[in-house]
Amino acid sequence: MDPLTIVMLGVLALLIFFMFRNSRKRKQELENLQQKMVPGAEVMTNFGLFGTLVSIDDDANVAVIETSPGSTVRVHRQTLARVIEDEVVDDEASDEMAAEGGPVLNESSLDAPVEKPKRTKKTES
Repeated sequence: MDPLTIVMLGVLALLIFFMFRNSRKRKQELENLQQKMVPGAEVMTNFGLFGTLVSIDDDANVAVIETSPGSTVRVHRQTLARVIEDEVVDDEASDEMAAEGGPVLNESSLDAPVEKPKRTKKTES
């Protein structure tokens, strides 16, 4: 066999291997997401709508999301992108960052005093 043919077959085998691997990963992630999609979970849709999941109708592929108290939205089930989980914020780490001169929350560069440039007069000779 030609060495070029062997290399091409090897590359093809690698592509097929990675295709199956990625497919398996996506399937596993989808199963994990479906397990987290229970009524009462905080969710985000593909178009950025946040709310609390009220119900899911598997037969009609419809999910009902409560965006604010008393206000519900019906969306297609496949638009549910992810479940929002509370993140633990480490207050000590943020205090250390502020002490070291790192970024400070709720402070804008516009809040700092602005120094005006000094003007000098040019004389013509």
